[in-house]
Amino acid sequence: MKRQLPFELVYQLTALMLALIIVHLIYLTVIRPNAEAILSEQAELAAAGEPFVQDRSMFVVLKDYEQESCFILMLWAMAIMGYKMRASLKERALLQEDIVKVTEGMSILPEDTREYTRPIQALPDEVQTYLLPRALTSALQRFSSTRNVQDVSEAVKSVCEAESDRLDSELAMVRYIAWAIPSIGFIGTVRGISQALGQAYKAVEGDIIGVTESLGVAFNSTFIALVISIVIMFLTHQLQLIQERLVLDTQNYCDQRLIRHLQVRG
Repeated sequence: MKRQLPFELVYQLTALMLALIIVHLIYLTVIRPNAEAILSEQAELAAAGEPFVQDRSMFVVLKDYEQESCFILMLWAMAIMGYKMRASLKERALLQEDIVKVTEGMSILPEDTREYTRPIQALPDEVQTYLLPRALTSALQRFSSTRNVQDVSEAVKSVCEAESDRLDSELAMVRYIAWAIPSIGFIGTVRGISQALGQAYKAVEGDIIGVTESLGVAFNSTFIALVISIVIMFLTHQLQLIQERLVLDTQNYCDQRLIRHLQVRG
C-alpha cells in the first residue's frame, strides 16, 4: 500500500511552483522588456553625448534575477503563512462553541467523564485533531483515571505546550525563507560589485555606463531583498501572535468551562 504525501507538503510544493511560474511570466512579459527599453534609450543618449537624467524606473530596479528570486520566495512564504493562519482561525472559531455543555453551578464527577467525552468524539475526524478537542479529551481522561483536579490541569497544560512547540517548529521553513531573501540580495550585491570592478578600465577611459549599471545591480538587489524581508518578518510575527493566542485561549477555555466544574466527592 502506497503512503500518500501529507496534504500540507503537497500544498507547499504546489505553491512554490505557482509562485515560480507567475513571477517568471511577469518578468518575461512586463518587467524585463520595459527595463531593457529604458536602458537602451539611456545608452543611445549617452552614446550620442546628449545630457540626460538617469531614470530610476521601478522596472530597472526589479529587472535582475536576484529580485525575481526574492519575489518567488516572498509569494511562497505568504502562501505557507496563509495556510497556517487559515488553520489557526478555523481552530479559534471552535472556541466560540459550547463543546462541553456545563452550566453555571454544575459539577462534573469522575464517573461522568464518559458522558462528556461523547460530544467530543461525535465531532468530525478533522475537528477532533484540533487543539481544543484534544485538550478536553485529555483532561476528561486524566480526571477519570486519577480523580485529581491538579493532574487534569497539568494534562491540559502539557497538551497546550506540546502544540505550541509544534506550531513553532512548523514555522522553520518560513524563518529560513526570511533569512534566505536578504542573503540572495547580498549575492546580487557581490555580483554587481564584481561586474563593476571588471569594467573599471572602461571607467578610466571615460565610459562609465557599464560601471553604473553594475553598481545598480548591486544596490537594487539589496534594497528589494531588505524591503521584502521586512514584510515577511512582519507577517511571520503576526502569525506567531495568532498561534500563541490560540494556545493561551484554549488553555483558558479548558480552565473556565471544564476544570473549574470538576469535583471529587470525599
